[in-house]
Amino acid sequence: MADQPHYRKPGWFTKHVFNAAVAGLTRAGISVRGSRVLEVPGRKSGLARRNPVNLLTYQGKQYLVSPRGETEWVRNVRAADGQLDLLLGSRRQHFTGHELPDADRVPVLREYLRRWKAEVGVFFDGVRPDSTDQEIRDIAGRHPVFQLDETS
Repeated sequence: MADQPHYRKPGWFTKHVFNAAVAGLTRAGISVRGSRVLEVPGRKSGLARRNPVNLLTYQGKQYLVSPRGETEWVRNVRAADGQLDLLLGSRRQHFTGHELPDADRVPVLREYLRRWKAEVGVFFDGVRPDSTDQEIRDIAGRHPVFQLDETS
């Protein structure tokens, strides 16, 4: 049987306080440990949808990781053929996101956990930055990862 899409819904505090605070600071031009506001067209409405995300720079490349799994922003990025904008204050950067296959996610997920484990570790089912490659590989399919290429 195929795996069902994995999604962890944010709690009230995260949705109404934490994400709102991070998004507000990011819109004001203050990055909280790499935070950006992701803007992507909604796959049904076509209207711009915005979500706070953690931009990971790893080995000279930039990535977006979805710790909560198959979120609305992940589905919207896929539907937009990877076309997305990242906002920090008045600065807007255009990117194309290329979703990594599960097997290529291990080092990126490890670095993501190293950087943001305190914030997102609960969504990784006990997997830590020092977990084995196999342990990370076992959960990789539940956490979409997009490598970003800046476009003009």
